[in-house]
Amino acid sequence: MEDSSRIDPWSSEQSTDYARIRDQFGLQGVNIHKIPNPSMLHRRGIIFAQRDLDVVLGCMERKDPFGVLTGLMPSGRMHLGHSMVIEQVRWFQQQGADITVTVADLEALATRGTSLETGRETAIKEYIHNYAALGLDPDTTNVYFQSSRPEVQRLAFTLGRKTNLSEFEAIYGFKGDTNLAHVQAPLVQVGDIVHPQMEEFGGLRPIVVPVGVDQDPHLRLTRGITGKTNWFNVKVRKAGGLTISLSVQEDNSEIFGTSTNGRIDRTVRESIFERLKNSLTPIGYSDYISNPKHGTLDIPGAKASDLSQVRMCVLRFERELGGMGLMPPSSTYHRFAVGMTGDKMSSSKPETTIFMDDSQEEMTKKVKRAFSGGQPTVEEHRRLGGDCSKDVAFQYLQFFFESDDSELSQIARDYEAGKLLTGEIKQICIDRASEWLKDIAERRDMWDGRLEEFLAPDAL
Repeated sequence: MEDSSRIDPWSSEQSTDYARIRDQFGLQGVNIHKIPNPSMLHRRGIIFAQRDLDVVLGCMERKDPFGVLTGLMPSGRMHLGHSMVIEQVRWFQQQGADITVTVADLEALATRGTSLETGRETAIKEYIHNYAALGLDPDTTNVYFQSSRPEVQRLAFTLGRKTNLSEFEAIYGFKGDTNLAHVQAPLVQVGDIVHPQMEEFGGLRPIVVPVGVDQDPHLRLTRGITGKTNWFNVKVRKAGGLTISLSVQEDNSEIFGTSTNGRIDRTVRESIFERLKNSLTPIGYSDYISNPKHGTLDIPGAKASDLSQVRMCVLRFERELGGMGLMPPSSTYHRFAVGMTGDKMSSSKPETTIFMDDSQEEMTKKVKRAFSGGQPTVEEHRRLGGDCSKDVAFQYLQFFFESDDSELSQIARDYEAGKLLTGEIKQICIDRASEWLKDIAERRDMWDGRLEEFLAPDAL
């Protein structure tokens, strides 16, 4: 029997019961009051959930480094749904983030049969060109290909030791007939998400991944695996403050003074704890409760809000000791924009979406045929009004084309009151979309011949 609660990153059908998804998978809501310079997607609740976003918001406030990881599947044409992620990436970049863009050419080969050569051409001409037009800054953007960055693949194999097929079956629903290349693809994605923390790619810093909620399985897998690699755990104490505890593993037991028979070398363990305290010096705590025997260090004066800074200090110390020192990724989740027909957008179904290079004529035809929230007759519509929650033209204004919140609210009121007819709201959408597409086309022309500025050295 199919598990209807599972989220499948590769399925063409996805649940839009966002409240259930948020509760079932432990996502947190987004507090708009904590978001600096909130974007249109934040203000309208389109970005509806997150994991550990407070870690990144703290970096913004302190002007500390942080990065964004996003990816693209180099198959098909880029459409409006894809642009939502880039709008979020651009917002993070404006708040100080560096950007790493993964071209998932190995995954495209494994899951869609796209050759590496075709994937490269599609990625640059179709996606990177539009990313440039959407406003990404090449100075802090690095695009790489999975197939040409062996560090990602080595990391994927290393971290693969921390998971098993049972976990893959639970997260992804893989079965005995699943292609092994398809099984390997999520591990490569783990390498993609984690590797910007490696010293040669920017070093230890929080990484946030903005995605549609259908991609959350990759984030859950990555967070679970990175957590298993950590040599120290940091948690909030019930009595207040924070507790750092050792996670004794096969590869660190000798470093932590634990012998094969379980005995603890107190001299080694006490030395580790003194060094651990020294690693926390930049934060400025003065009071510690140390229990080397049980492997815990309490910091009574720490606040829950200090947790991410403490974790960062501890991860740096872990690296000094020889560990991987990986921070679990943060993530944000956006709602899906409905397709033209009322179903999901899909590159393989041109009638469901507006492509970034659609002509004005093609776009106009699609909007005029789009699913409507209006009433069957003009008389009924004047009396009952339209339903914005079902109307594609209104939702495209909300998600993409109308940046003015007050103007959008006025359109919604007029449509729901029956003052605006279905044809009229579609014409508003056509007018705004025409301006948007024209602007994108002009900016694409500006970037002709300059796309190498976005490519990382190993992608040239």
